[in-house]
Amino acid sequence: MRVALTGGSSGIGAEVARKLTELGHEVTAFDISEPEVPVARWIETDLGDPASIRSAVAAADGPFGALINNAGLPPRDGLEELVLKVNWFGLRSFMQGLLDKLEPGSAIVNTASRAGAMWRDNLDEVKALMALDLDGLPDFIQEREIDATRAYNLSKEAVIVMTMAETEQMIARDLRMNSVSPAAVSTGILKDFATAFGDRMARNVARAGRPGLPEEVADVIIFLASPESGWIKGQDITIDGGMSAMSVSGKLDL
Repeated sequence: MRVALTGGSSGIGAEVARKLTELGHEVTAFDISEPEVPVARWIETDLGDPASIRSAVAAADGPFGALINNAGLPPRDGLEELVLKVNWFGLRSFMQGLLDKLEPGSAIVNTASRAGAMWRDNLDEVKALMALDLDGLPDFIQEREIDATRAYNLSKEAVIVMTMAETEQMIARDLRMNSVSPAAVSTGILKDFATAFGDRMARNVARAGRPGLPEEVADVIIFLASPESGWIKGQDITIDGGMSAMSVSGKLDL
């Protein structure tokens, strides 16, 4: 299978690239940095730059059997605009550009986050973001007083909502799309999440016993990209070592 992968140079994406390559698949990585994993091709791509996205899509040699939208930025103070540009606008723009280079029956897997789990409570803001033109982003951030942590959460809420909302449209194109929502994964950006989410994340990790491993998330992503998961469509799969279940059971006094 020929796979298009964004964010293949580090963390979860590097594990996805490594595992796919070891399984004999051909990976084209789209990333701002060159992957250390020996992928078939690296196309330098900055998902925060629309021109870079257009160039990368034009340079991509399809057709692909799967698209894995994994690239993203963590919540960092002062980067709220860039976080939304990369994690939402960039992801959506790249995906839309690559649709015509996907084979019939292809799978799309979007990396969201457990941080996007509150999308129902924030649906009005999510819809406002999804309807927004990129030029309107600075005013949107200012008017709603969105900091980096909220920008990250909102970007992942939008990814989850889009994955569901476009299910029927994807089926009409003979494609299918799902998302994964990891939590507290032991990668180079884990400290960013510890800073952003503080004691709440520390308590969740303590209850789960440890952070997740990037290879554990990669295994689920690869399964969702494979034909074996062909009847799973429009779903968000949470990968958090039981954190969500323990949180819900505590609130419901189960």
